[in-house]
Amino acid sequence: MTQTNALAIILAAGKGTRMKSGLAKVLHKIGGATLLAHVMKAAAGVDRACVVIAPEMEAVGEAAKALDPTAEIFVQREQRGTAHAVQTAEAAFANFGGPVVVLYGDTPLLRAGTLGEIRQALDGGADVVVIGFEAADPTGYGRMLLDAGGRLLGIREHKDASEEERKVTLCNSGIVAFRSGKTLGDLLRRIGNDNAKGEFYLTDALALAYDDGLETRMVRSEEEEVRGVNSRAELAAAEAIIQQRLRASAMEKGATLVAPETVFLSHDTVIGKDVIIEPNVVIGPGVSIEDGATIKAFCHIERAQIGKGATVGPFARLRPGATLAKDAHVGNFVEIKQSDIGEGAKVNHLTYIGDASVGAGANVGAGTITCNYDGFAKHRTEIGAGSFIGSNSALVAPVKIGEGAYIGSGSVISKDVSPDALALTRTSQEERPGWAAKMRARRSRKK
Repeated sequence: MTQTNALAIILAAGKGTRMKSGLAKVLHKIGGATLLAHVMKAAAGVDRACVVIAPEMEAVGEAAKALDPTAEIFVQREQRGTAHAVQTAEAAFANFGGPVVVLYGDTPLLRAGTLGEIRQALDGGADVVVIGFEAADPTGYGRMLLDAGGRLLGIREHKDASEEERKVTLCNSGIVAFRSGKTLGDLLRRIGNDNAKGEFYLTDALALAYDDGLETRMVRSEEEEVRGVNSRAELAAAEAIIQQRLRASAMEKGATLVAPETVFLSHDTVIGKDVIIEPNVVIGPGVSIEDGATIKAFCHIERAQIGKGATVGPFARLRPGATLAKDAHVGNFVEIKQSDIGEGAKVNHLTYIGDASVGAGANVGAGTITCNYDGFAKHRTEIGAGSFIGSNSALVAPVKIGEGAYIGSGSVISKDVSPDALALTRTSQEERPGWAAKMRARRSRKK
């Protein structure tokens, strides 16, 4: 059966006061991506998306647009409950014939597969579908109420629940889907605010749908999957869960993480087979590591590409734009930024390579730096294939080192060097016999 288009309404108007931050709650990050980005990624199978924000939350709208330029942004002028927030987006769903799913911008652990189950339930005849979960501690959650036949008859918010209802551990995630925009609209218009908080609860749509004889169903998820993030502590807990998922995925695909609990990955990290990652490695967004590469301990990598069989570290830093070709070696206390390291090239110790290209098979000695910034602009250094850069050299960009050239240790190179040439700028060594002994004798007499 061909599926009709679907619409996601993402509620992101919460101020997040418990975060105690000048940044909107949904723009805080786990796994290198915002909470909002995780939710939008889970909803990627939905054809259309709209995001409901509060006044003065333009940054959230801009972030949503950056993730999906077709996303529609709606502003909830007053905070009057979840049903009111959804009503704010009426222009998007009023004439929408396909399913509508309501999500929350602060539930970043939601899996796309669970949303797929919701879609299957709707395609199977349900009119309204809610994600429910068994809570270890249900305090504060809305309770899922079932009739004698096991059908979902409604949701009772904690503050409005009776003592008997509060004993129920089957709880509401808040995520709910409707067969169509018309189904949603018809239910919303009848929701009142006769409750402890005087708000318009979207959850009341379930009881209305049940009373109307509509088919109401529940999809179950694990509690952690629908956990909201409202504080820094909850943000840290969500980070721990997303890291566990990312590590497990990397190992399932054939990578070895020597001490998984010490390795931190990002939502978009790509790791090939037979990659070895040693302890205490941090990988930021935009990193790809090809088959057979080794990342040694205590490395920090972001927006970098690491080729097959390459070796990085220990204690190396790859900054944005670093690209390592097959079998390249980057060693301890080396920093690389916006540079290409060619196949089999070696940059093994105490070196900074920025805005440069290092040719295949080249060897860059310890303590070498590319002087890429003149105080006003960045300039590029080109190191030819098979060249040898002696230790403690400074290459003052813009400069080109020809293929096979040698740079003498301790040189400051500010002019291009021809292929296969030797270039050095240090003065000739001078030796004065007996000078050290005479100097020590003079010092002793002065004492």
